[in-house]
Amino acid sequence: MAALNNSLLLSLIVTFFFSSFQMSLAARHLMQAPVIPTLPTIPSLPKPAAASPLPSIPNIPQATLPPLPSTTLPTLPPAAAAAPLPKPTLPSLPSTPPLPSLPNPTLPSMPTLPKVNLPPLPSSSLPNLPTTIPSFPSLPNVPALAPSPSN
Repeated sequence: MAALNNSLLLSLIVTFFFSSFQMSLAARHLMQAPVIPTLPTIPSLPKPAAASPLPSIPNIPQATLPPLPSTTLPTLPPAAAAAPLPKPTLPSLPSTPPLPSLPNPTLPSMPTLPKVNLPPLPSSSLPNLPTTIPSFPSLPNVPALAPSPSN
């Protein structure tokens, strides 16, 4: 694992060295480059003196349609003249025979459990949790680290 860490660190250092070397050459090349001539400006398009109004929409002539022919609708015959329709009858469904009654099963009786006498619980109380945080004791003065008394 140590060899992997060392080889990774070495490869990062070599990569950084070569990248900075290439940047130095690029910076030197840019410093020695001739001055770029200024580009000519693009002339602006001439603006029209007055905006010409848009042409108006021409009027479309209205078509004249011939009147619809007046045809009379046929009349229905009176309701009294119609013969009454026969009422549909459905055949009766066959009746199913009654199901035989089954006797109700009886459940076996539950056995009774014997009473067990448990010993009493010990009367130990829960430990008391402190409600306040105790303060840290002050560090003792070490003679070598203590400041020298000024007279």
